[in-house]
Amino acid sequence: MAFKNILLEKKEGVAKITINLPPLNILDIPTLEEMSQALAELKDDDEVKVVAITGSGDKAFSAGVAVGDHLGDKLPKMVEVFHQLFLSLIKVDKPTIALVNGVALGGGCEIVAGCDMAVASEKAQLGQPEIKLGVYPPPASVLFPRIMGRQKAFELILSGDSISAKEAERIGLVNKVVPAAEFKQASEEFTKRFTANSGLALTQARRALYRNFDLNFHEALEATGVDATIVMAGENSVEGLSAFLEKRKPIWIR
Repeated sequence: MAFKNILLEKKEGVAKITINLPPLNILDIPTLEEMSQALAELKDDDEVKVVAITGSGDKAFSAGVAVGDHLGDKLPKMVEVFHQLFLSLIKVDKPTIALVNGVALGGGCEIVAGCDMAVASEKAQLGQPEIKLGVYPPPASVLFPRIMGRQKAFELILSGDSISAKEAERIGLVNKVVPAAEFKQASEEFTKRFTANSGLALTQARRALYRNFDLNFHEALEATGVDATIVMAGENSVEGLSAFLEKRKPIWIR
């Protein structure tokens, strides 16, 4: 479908969703809805192995959700569509990578946290300033403790302070920080590490990771043991294992 506020590009197994509202790529309700619609579309596209999300221009990934959408009659709808986006990021069933080209604040930072991985320009700043407006960031309150631990999550959410890309890398909010001049090339190289793999295997492994996050160790190990046998007996897995033994590149079924 055609989108107004985002761009959707597909190339060599990577689908890139670009928030196309420069310079700050402020998120409003229609934009959030478009992002979830794009993710739903990509779920059923077997040609796409990885989904990348970024912002238009070089100033901001996204400076957050429009303040006006937090007020009055818009508030319930904004909360609904914003939270739906995080469910859509999981349901897309493909690895998601935030390409943080500039500031990522408020809802923008939460989207970074909601992606599976993130690459950031060294000039990026990330943070949750909501507390300074008398509110708190709901998705961040769920995601941050799982990513960076209790103490740092308390500090960032309760202070509202922003952090550098390097600090975000140190605490696990982003995977890699690169010089601004090398950001585009480095982002492409990072995503290509995953597109070389079987799309089906990426989906299966990702599902296991999300499931195991919510189980205790013994439950997770038992669940993984049950589905590992099924997965490894599949046609795609047999091809990968056979290719290794035969010293050739695998020809993935998907």
